[in-house]
Amino acid sequence: MIGAPAQALLVAAALFALGLLAVLVRRNLVFTLLGIEVMLNASGLAFVAAGARWGDAAGQGMLLFVLAVAAAEVAVGLALVLQVARRFGTLDPDRLLDLAESPQGEKDGEEHASGARTAVKGGSRA
Repeated sequence: MIGAPAQALLVAAALFALGLLAVLVRRNLVFTLLGIEVMLNASGLAFVAAGARWGDAAGQGMLLFVLAVAAAEVAVGLALVLQVARRFGTLDPDRLLDLAESPQGEKDGEEHASGARTAVKGGSRA
């Protein structure tokens, strides 16, 4: 029979694998962020389990650090996802790549065939 820290490490490994699977398989930015969150929480669980195994409180300290990083990742990630959804109307990464590669005419600041640059709103570019 394996001990409680070993079981917690097995659960952490399973959670990390599920999070990695969500990042690699799902084609939606929200689910990708969710998979990253699951992986961060799995690493926090592994730190706590390792700390319990060796009787050290450093694992709990690392958990607090991991939770802080996860909170920052959620805040920045969701802000970026909202901006992408508003600007492009989709959260599919493949569709976003197609939108980025499609020619939409000349944009401000791009070079013409003659080498001259177009005007940029709010100032000029050298």
